[in-house]
Amino acid sequence: MPVHTVGTQGGRTDPDEFRDVLGRFATGVTAVTGITDGTPAGLAVNSFASVSLDPPLVLFCVAHTSLTWPRLRHAGRLCVNVLAERQVDLSRRLAKSGPEKFRGLDWTASPSGAPILDGAIAWVECAVTSRHPAGDHDIIVAEVHHMGATDTDPLVFYRGRYGGFTALHNTEAPH
Repeated sequence: MPVHTVGTQGGRTDPDEFRDVLGRFATGVTAVTGITDGTPAGLAVNSFASVSLDPPLVLFCVAHTSLTWPRLRHAGRLCVNVLAERQVDLSRRLAKSGPEKFRGLDWTASPSGAPILDGAIAWVECAVTSRHPAGDHDIIVAEVHHMGATDTDPLVFYRGRYGGFTALHNTEAPH
């Protein structure tokens, strides 16, 4: 299999090449939601991971250019919704800027009131414990307080495109 090697130009990595290479790592797609000023707000996020089992911590990354995050970070409790394969349009909607993202969206309140999006395959209600600046993003670490899940196929993002996931083998996860 041919390998295309990319280096740096004068000590700087080309952003387009960097995005292309890292785009080969398939990720799930999540929506971070909360209630601010009495109204729901949310944004699409594909940088999401578990951090710790004890205490239960997760992280997600938010771009400094986000217009929604400044509202959400003061929400108290947030809900990270893991989107289902059929929720491509929802992900695209929440990836855009604008105050009308929730118009016509169905959701229910988490135990603390954050929006759980109808159709999400899992949700994690959490409270931000720390923020770490990292380049053009912030890494947000949050402690999990409540969660739930269903058994539906996930939405996957790979090489700039949405898709689904088909399990080919029933194997154990890496340790």
